[in-house]
Amino acid sequence: MNTLRVLRLSAITGFADYASVYTVRSWLAGWLFRVLCQVAFFTLVSRLVGPAVHREYLLVGNAVLIAALESCMVVASTTWERRAGTLPLLVASGARPAVVFCGRSVHWVLSGTLTSSVSLFAVGLVFEPDLIRIRSLAVLPLVLLVSITTYCFGLVLAAVVLRFMELRNVVGNLAYLGLMAICGVQVPVDYWPTVVRVVANVLPLTHGLAAVRLVLAGGEAGAVLLQAGTEALVGAAWLAVALGVFGRLVDGGRRNGSIEFDE
Repeated sequence: MNTLRVLRLSAITGFADYASVYTVRSWLAGWLFRVLCQVAFFTLVSRLVGPAVHREYLLVGNAVLIAALESCMVVASTTWERRAGTLPLLVASGARPAVVFCGRSVHWVLSGTLTSSVSLFAVGLVFEPDLIRIRSLAVLPLVLLVSITTYCFGLVLAAVVLRFMELRNVVGNLAYLGLMAICGVQVPVDYWPTVVRVVANVLPLTHGLAAVRLVLAGGEAGAVLLQAGTEALVGAAWLAVALGVFGRLVDGGRRNGSIEFDE
């Protein structure tokens, strides 16, 4: 079956699931409002730790983090196929399961990009109006890039969690909190010891967030493109790993019959 067609149909299914969870009203009042409060909270905390530059740092970091947060939800949503009993049918079909899984939860990418962007501009206009200028619109593709790369990272964890269904929420939350801690959201990456900095530089979010900060600070285009390009390479590497892990999972399940019809 054509790969693009499989991705499209998988994405349509994912968006249908998403629409069954949220109405426009529940998304605005239940999710977006919660996220705005989270970003505003960390921005207000900055008043206790230093000057306005810290407030700007935490505002940008925590707003962009929302894109990564939603993309990490792929860890839990990927397991829905197994819980629904459709995983064996998927393995038996003519489509590559790895391709299906890549498209199945892609709604988190678009939702995360939208939520993160709204958070950045809405909270920014309240606390840091000087930060929001016309050039700020250039961060939108970078936020999308962060959503995509983190999604690729989450797919790796999702492939592993398919074997350990009970850990799906734990793993997703730990991944998000790990990115929050060491990828430059709350403190610069240089704050950490060398080993932690090395890990941060091979994780998504780190370079994408750095690119966003450069754009908002009026940095040179070359520096922005370097960080964005590095972020894209990191995401591509994690996607390759995800495809490999999904492939091993499916091949192993076919050999030993470990892919069940229920949880």
